[in-house]
Amino acid sequence: MIIRSVPGPFAFEVIATTGDCQARRSRLRTPHGTAELPAFMPVGTAATVKGCPPDLLAKTGSEIVLCNTYHLALRPGESTVQSLGGLHQFMKWPGPILTDSGGFQVWSLSSLVRIDEEGAHFRSHLDGSPLTLGPERAMEIQTALGSDIIMVLDECLSHDSDERTTRTSIFDRTLPWSERCLRRHPRDGRALFAIGQGALHESLRREHAKSLRELPFDGFAIGGLSVGETGEEFRRMIAASCEELPANKPRYLMGVGSLPEILDAVALGVDMFDCVLPTRNARNGQALTMNGPIRLRNRVHAQDNQPIETGCPCSTCTEGFSRGYLRHLFMAKEMLGGILATVHNLQFMQRLMEGARQAISAGHYDAYRRERIAAFRSTADR
Repeated sequence: MIIRSVPGPFAFEVIATTGDCQARRSRLRTPHGTAELPAFMPVGTAATVKGCPPDLLAKTGSEIVLCNTYHLALRPGESTVQSLGGLHQFMKWPGPILTDSGGFQVWSLSSLVRIDEEGAHFRSHLDGSPLTLGPERAMEIQTALGSDIIMVLDECLSHDSDERTTRTSIFDRTLPWSERCLRRHPRDGRALFAIGQGALHESLRREHAKSLRELPFDGFAIGGLSVGETGEEFRRMIAASCEELPANKPRYLMGVGSLPEILDAVALGVDMFDCVLPTRNARNGQALTMNGPIRLRNRVHAQDNQPIETGCPCSTCTEGFSRGYLRHLFMAKEMLGGILATVHNLQFMQRLMEGARQAISAGHYDAYRRERIAAFRSTADR
């Protein structure tokens, strides 16, 4: 089964589906290369994936990276990035880059933000200086940064927002902001993705998705999830959104990075993911394996000569760095520990996604999902 979008510098095609669920294997072409989907995008908030130089990042199998509009606008400023060749040259990453719009910071830094129809009015978390981030400004920043995929500005609400508040947010802010972003899109081969919201109100999720699909966006994101809702609520909101979104455009679930959530979302038809979880956990001494996470600071690893995971192709494992050595690095507060664990965790995420793609092509994705989730949950952190 092949579903193609409009050809051009940005293009998307579904190349395989599976009969046991809604999972799909697809391919995304951008001005800076192609990414195989479903894909996990490492987060490079400030134009760097923490603890992982670009050459090591590429060796993990990562193909597309996310950077943060809000943080880069504050430091060093988009004009500085532009003057130094744009994000790709600035951070020495040759592959595709997606920039989020700053909408999540509207929610996460709510004590520093005032919202109205014109946009979000911030006080910088760095020095308290004012910053107004409206749709046009978000587009201006991302265009200057030179990303391949640009996100519209949205308002991300708490998952427990009531229906009236959520409706107002969607139809008085996020939807009009999305239309204003669309009018400012440079249409130069780069993609513009819309973001669907709706908190935990299924009818609003569907209504918003229906409104967005009528507009000429290149892809669609699902926002405002994995922020405290139950697993059943999480899956129900994703299913509602995916059912209303067009089949010939990519679907991106924002800010989700745990193995069970990613695999469940792929089964519901999601193509793209990002999260700081793998890299943040690595810096705190947690290594991800197919049989569950390992806490490298635990005493049980002190004299363990095994790699983090036997059979893992990451450089940390193949070059012979032992659990005992990694524990020593973390206990001694040596930064190399975080670097080595980060490389492993990012390779783990790419192995997970490659396994998903292979299972979809073979027509048995749901069996793969169930097996991987069961194995991951079978052993507590050790």
